[in-house]
Amino acid sequence: MQKKGFRFYLRIYFKILAQDIKSKMSYRADFIISTIGMICTNIAGFISFWILFRNFPSVNGWGYYEMLFLYGFSLVSLTPVQCLFDNNWSLRMNVFSGDFIKYCFRPINIFFYYQSEVFDIKGLGQLAFGIGTLIYAWVKLGLVFTPLMLLKMIVFLITASLIMISLQNAAAATCFWIQNSFYILDLVCRFRDYAKYPITIFSPFFRFLFTFVMPIAFIAYYPSLVILRPDEVPVLSWISPVIGCIFFFASYKFWMHGATKYSGTGS
Repeated sequence: MQKKGFRFYLRIYFKILAQDIKSKMSYRADFIISTIGMICTNIAGFISFWILFRNFPSVNGWGYYEMLFLYGFSLVSLTPVQCLFDNNWSLRMNVFSGDFIKYCFRPINIFFYYQSEVFDIKGLGQLAFGIGTLIYAWVKLGLVFTPLMLLKMIVFLITASLIMISLQNAAAATCFWIQNSFYILDLVCRFRDYAKYPITIFSPFFRFLFTFVMPIAFIAYYPSLVILRPDEVPVLSWISPVIGCIFFFASYKFWMHGATKYSGTGS
């Protein structure tokens, strides 16, 4: 079979995306209500920070606008996993029902085809809110804006996204071997709520856990230090792009290993 290149997959992706968006737009009320709900959730998070810092000027050396920057950074970095990889939440049901077998006979990459079937357009509302929060915090902190700074932001936001995508891919793929894998995926999703906090506010045990076991510290804390505190950037921040790529590749191989071994409901 002839190896298919990037242009082929890009063309196929946009065709699948167009169909998915058309199907979602046929239920406009559901889309509008879900989008409003997501925006309200993010506003609630914003307000919680405001209430917290009315009573405490800082948390372990982190001020209100620095924490707000971390919050906005985490929202933006989590958008790709919500928009592009939301179908991971349905993987368990497709595997157990046997419907996943249809993906095994397509003449394209299984991972690409499965993930591209769903685009959660509601995540764009989260992206807009996150960008707005980042800009607001950036201005209040008086950070200098330069092309190099913008490049750093883009690189480290991609890095943070790769970490969260990797965690979700690996957690979702456990369904190929574990029947009640939903709880693993749900646990990873709950852990990501801690990504918007600096790990320095946690005990040494949780610092180690969030850095080397469940690396959510790479979703916002370590990448954002390059922007927020350029004079005290740890080595883990600089190597986080490499770590993100390694984690993503490992999670992809793990997902594909389970998918290629799948043989239906009898597996």
